[in-house]
Amino acid sequence: MTRRDLLRGGAGFAALNTLLSRDAQAAGALPGLPHFAPKAKRVIYLFQHGAPSQLDLFDHKPALADQRGKDLPESVRKGQRLTGMTAYQATFPTAPSIFKFAQHGKSGMWLSELLPHTAKVADDLCLIKSVRTEAINHDPALTFFQTGFQLAGRPSMGSWVSYGLGAESQDLPAFVVMVSQGGGNSQALADRQWASGFLPSQYQGVKFRSGTDPVLYLSNPSGYTPTARRRFLDDLGALNKLNYDEYQDPEIAARIAQYEMAFRMQSSVPELADMSKESPETFELYGPDARKPGSYAANCILARRLAERGVRFIQLFHRGWDQHGNLPKEIRGQCMQTDQPSAALIQDLKQRGMLDETLVVWSGEFGRTVYSQGTLTETNYGRDHHPRCFSIWMAGGGIKGGLTYGETDDFSYNVVENPVEVHDLHATMMHCLGVDHLRLTYKFQGRHYRLTDVHGNVLKSILT
Repeated sequence: MTRRDLLRGGAGFAALNTLLSRDAQAAGALPGLPHFAPKAKRVIYLFQHGAPSQLDLFDHKPALADQRGKDLPESVRKGQRLTGMTAYQATFPTAPSIFKFAQHGKSGMWLSELLPHTAKVADDLCLIKSVRTEAINHDPALTFFQTGFQLAGRPSMGSWVSYGLGAESQDLPAFVVMVSQGGGNSQALADRQWASGFLPSQYQGVKFRSGTDPVLYLSNPSGYTPTARRRFLDDLGALNKLNYDEYQDPEIAARIAQYEMAFRMQSSVPELADMSKESPETFELYGPDARKPGSYAANCILARRLAERGVRFIQLFHRGWDQHGNLPKEIRGQCMQTDQPSAALIQDLKQRGMLDETLVVWSGEFGRTVYSQGTLTETNYGRDHHPRCFSIWMAGGGIKGGLTYGETDDFSYNVVENPVEVHDLHATMMHCLGVDHLRLTYKFQGRHYRLTDVHGNVLKSILT
């Protein structure tokens, strides 16, 4: 018997199966998790990259109409840090929103005319108007929202969820990411935002592209059969097992697991990406871009399909919300792309009986200033970055619907009631998934780390 025959035969398979069994346990929930009965089985995070203006979408300030063009009082700014883009301005002209607001639903939630479809699901949403963050520029603010830390290198929240709760599906990753492009100014978006940091690499997010072949290098080359692929993976796994026995490197086990997942995804992903069986009513619900691969609307449909198939954490990034100038025109375009699909996702999940067990989150990385960046006119203005207060919404999975939480001052510049930190949002998301954020830790370089670091309080007032 040759060495190859030995590895391909019983001894090789037994050793490999032992390793894969061990790895399959690692892909499941950690011992003792969930810590308590979860309300949500999964998360769909709709991240609006670039920072939507809370003043033009969610934070109704009618009294600002009398302040148009007036310099924002220093007593409001309180000497707070400004970006280099407006710190040079001699004045800070107050720029009320030009968009009309109205109350919606039984809850009477105030929403902008830019969000007519979101208005239809107002009673399903918890609108949090008092979020604040530590970062004032895009990359650290984005990194902070994804990882709980402003510097790169820590695990993303999806990776933490994947590590703690494992995968529901054996044929799809636990953590999937999709990116769509808006029409406005787009900030850089690096793959490290969904990386696993110091966690084993099997917990990183898998980025899906648009089209019928969403994952790079997943398909077999022309003329290469599934049987040949299976034999190749068996041989490769056996060789990796030899390396694992010698070095005990957990990344080797992760590599084997990822190869096996990729093999299973060769069947599951094409079926997932084939939306030909979706009804015309579904495409109509999600709007005119729903049939366009790679659009925000199409990604929202794929998010629901991923949720149906047991993916634990699904994150959509929609770029183009960085509106330093020409905000009225650009924010209209962004809302045309995102308002209907976001609301449709809530409606779709609800009519399928999935909303109660799916936590949906909509947010950016910070907010926008009440003062105009550059010249203010009757119909045009821009807004700079503003970390001191901004609005997000959450729905489903253990969150109270029809609730507006927190309040800002008359200029939407400072939080005056129920401040919410990014760590609090992370703690609350974990709680909805049945995870005590204080107890989900990972030891790295002699220290036990967690997503919320040494911070975070669960927002009990917004929970069902």
